[in-house]
Amino acid sequence: MKRQVVIGLEIHLQLKTKTKLFCSCSTDYIGATPNTNVCPICLAVPGTLPVINDHAVDLAVKMGLGLHCDIQDNTRFHRKHYFYADLPKAYQITQYEHAIAQGGYLDIIADGKPKRVHLDHLHLEEDAGKLVHPTSDGRLSGAAYSLVDYNRGGMPLSEIVSMPDMNSPAEAIAYVTQIRQLARYLGASDGEMESGSLRVDVNVSLSNPDGSLGTRVELKNINSLKSIERALEYEIARQNRVLDEGGKLVQETRLWDDAAGVTRSMRSKEGARDYRYYVEMDLAPIDAKPEYVEKIRASLPEMPWDRRDRFVSQYGLSLEESQQITEQREMADYYEEMVAAGAPAAKVANWARMEVQRLLREEGLDITAFPVPAKELGSLIAKVEKKELSNTQAKDVLAAMYGEKLTLEAALKKCGAAGGRLTGEALKAVIEKVFAAEPEAVETIKRGADKKGAKVKFLQGLVMRETRGSADPAEVARALSELLH
Repeated sequence: MKRQVVIGLEIHLQLKTKTKLFCSCSTDYIGATPNTNVCPICLAVPGTLPVINDHAVDLAVKMGLGLHCDIQDNTRFHRKHYFYADLPKAYQITQYEHAIAQGGYLDIIADGKPKRVHLDHLHLEEDAGKLVHPTSDGRLSGAAYSLVDYNRGGMPLSEIVSMPDMNSPAEAIAYVTQIRQLARYLGASDGEMESGSLRVDVNVSLSNPDGSLGTRVELKNINSLKSIERALEYEIARQNRVLDEGGKLVQETRLWDDAAGVTRSMRSKEGARDYRYYVEMDLAPIDAKPEYVEKIRASLPEMPWDRRDRFVSQYGLSLEESQQITEQREMADYYEEMVAAGAPAAKVANWARMEVQRLLREEGLDITAFPVPAKELGSLIAKVEKKELSNTQAKDVLAAMYGEKLTLEAALKKCGAAGGRLTGEALKAVIEKVFAAEPEAVETIKRGADKKGAKVKFLQGLVMRETRGSADPAEVARALSELLH
């Protein structure tokens, strides 16, 4: 029986603040000694009071506006009660009935097809701590004991809850990728799944024959885009198999075991009543008046999808080229600076995607650490376009600028390219050097025995190699002909 896959995602995005959501503890917990970035407030010592981090609210509003949400005024926090060893309060401070951002949508492209994914809401909440299960083989279970690190507890999170609008793993991955891109463009989060800055809970079901939604299963412990794809493929196949065999699915939370490539039942899925929500009276409502929202809106950069489309229309790039260049805001900025230096947009795109990305990959660098100024690289590419330099020369110059941190002028001198193309007497000297090294070929041509021109092409190739491509091939051919005849 053909059943449609129905997917909804809950993305937990750590916001890029210096301090936690309700206290002044540092958010720099990666690599920190366990249980050192803590205080009485985030450890829930009786008598302490939380204080909201204004910057976290600003970043949540930015994300909400970027996702076309309606920003709500006078929103409240609630206490969500459940016991985990890494939750010191035995409840989590979160937004329940009154999320700061409601509705919204995100347009994605998956498998070459556009699709609009609607959002339910975006809300603010604090993160839990982290449990460490020491096992000799890295399994999810079987540890004799667990360790608790509260450094992450209290980190500001924005939870972005989609509607069940996605129907394939490819659409889910496109959605997560674009949320991460938006967060990075806005400076709201680094979006690193490997370090836990972006975590995804996947809700998946198979529609019933009448079109209604089937039993929903939640998947947790997914920490990469590849794992999202693998977990969905496995779970979709598992649910189909259960239904084909006449079984019934239960609403539950399942863990993704990446090593084994399977999902495992964790617990039955709780409902809202199980969490015993009630208003957090220690925190005042969030004041998000229209003038505040408009001030945040005015600070937003150009959205990544708008920039992608503009690069296609303004610079004549293909959609694929534009997607690659605008994936990072900093790379898109670098590209436009190169174009502004006078280099052709199409040539700049090729250099950005090939030469620049190659150097970044080789050294494991981000574009923000690339030592070659965009203006100087743009000027170098412009010289190639004006035929002042060959591509080979330009690549040598870029290598010197990158490897030795030289300016464009210094690199041109070092590579012997300060004079541009090799012509005139300098080219004649190179040709005569080649003639001296290949007297037999020269003699064959002069006595008219090179009927098919093979020896001429041979000598021309030697000259081009000797000049490292710094001479124009047509100019080399003319000079060879003059000297030979």
